Amino acid sequence: MRPGTASAGVSGPWGAGSCNDEKVGGTVMTKLFGHSVRSHMLALYLAETVVCFVTIYALFRSGLAGTAQAVATTKGLALLALLALSSGMIASAAGLYQRDALRRLGRFLAGSCIAAGLLFLVANALLFLLDPGLAGTARWNALALVLAGLVTAMMVTHLTFAAAMQRGLWRHRLAVLRGAERGLAAGDDGFDVVLTGTAAEAEGEGFAPGALAARRVWAVIVPEAAAVAEARRAAWAAAGIRVFTAAEFAEQRTNRLDLASLRPGWLDDVKAPGRVEAAVRRGIDIAGSLALVVLTLPVSLIAALAIRLDSPGPVLYRQERVGQGGRVFTLYKFRSMRVDAEASGAPLWAAKGDPRVTRVGRFLRLTRIDEIPQVLNVLRGDMALVGPRPERPAFVATLAAAIPHYEDRHRVRPGITGWAQVNYPYGASVEDARMKLAYDLYYVKHRSLFLDLLILIATVRVVLFQEGSR
Repeated sequence: MRPGTASAGVSGPWGAGSCNDEKVGGTVMTKLFGHSVRSHMLALYLAETVVCFVTIYALFRSGLAGTAQAVATTKGLALLALLALSSGMIASAAGLYQRDALRRLGRFLAGSCIAAGLLFLVANALLFLLDPGLAGTARWNALALVLAGLVTAMMVTHLTFAAAMQRGLWRHRLAVLRGAERGLAAGDDGFDVVLTGTAAEAEGEGFAPGALAARRVWAVIVPEAAAVAEARRAAWAAAGIRVFTAAEFAEQRTNRLDLASLRPGWLDDVKAPGRVEAAVRRGIDIAGSLALVVLTLPVSLIAALAIRLDSPGPVLYRQERVGQGGRVFTLYKFRSMRVDAEASGAPLWAAKGDPRVTRVGRFLRLTRIDEIPQVLNVLRGDMALVGPRPERPAFVATLAAAIPHYEDRHRVRPGITGWAQVNYPYGASVEDARMKLAYDLYYVKHRSLFLDLLILIATVRVVLFQEGSR
């Protein structure tokens, strides 16, 4: 799908293979499956899950929501736990984990309303599984009470965390050496620089482990690993103070790669998925695509009819794109532009307010309905549900000549949606392509089923809030 708005942080309740916690002065930074997780977002998700579970469990056990005995069984507790775990994912899909939602009341209320609608669908299904015999007024009363309890628990938890963030909790204190400032050039405002100096000064008393610990420094940012003697870096690590190069720190903050720091052959260090993971991933792609075909069939039929009535030309638009390993394939979309959109024969990027877009096409692009036929590409194996967006051969040639490592994104199958799409707005220039590549290569480096799940959840937010469409 086309990209969403830029975000320096994570796009979901998590910030990216085994779980690894690192603690300094009470601050915990976590990696999940190689993907950086921000401590406050992880804490928010866990708190939200617990509060939602306690709320709905209390409602059922009190008899207010009926089926008091059903929740006392193992099955009942498992279903309530599943509903509570789903609440955080739904909140993320509704945009409630975005910084705007924690700072702007209007965005928070809009996200809460969307979350309520999504929770209704999930809660309705789980309530049926919990007690199939519950029907009529009793069922609707129980559903209304559960929905009200979940939304209230969700809103209270998020407002509490927003207040805590306003008070400066979960911030990190840094010491930064000269030349490493680029690691701070982009990202959120969750870090405070309390000490700066040169590589030579880093060997002095001011940067001694005890002095940094006294100032509650969480990490030292260095230009490169060799900038500071190994003995001093080991002493910092022994004192619980982390050491990052500027590139490593920028990657953790922004969840994208620093393209300038990538060396030739860096992909050799990226582990390819095993046969089991590849089979599971392919199975998910096929099952997900078939489900999308069934669920979107009515919408697809209406879209096809609207395209026919709105402008002359075919319903489907076919275009060559570059896929995994540089192989060219034919991509399918619902046509959203006039048939003479590229009458000159030269490929053009879509511009904001592009006059080539038809009336129906504008709506299709805004809602991403025009992307639905790409499930055919997924079923054929040309694409996956999640991956870097495939680009046109002419653009690939141009961008590969201008941007180092551009063709490294072809290491994996392209996707209908991807990490760049949920983190950066629509690209219509070489510089946009450079920034999107930083996100795409981060995905290539840290690709996992967990990260795919985060991207799919974030894609719901992008579609619902119409982020980055043209």
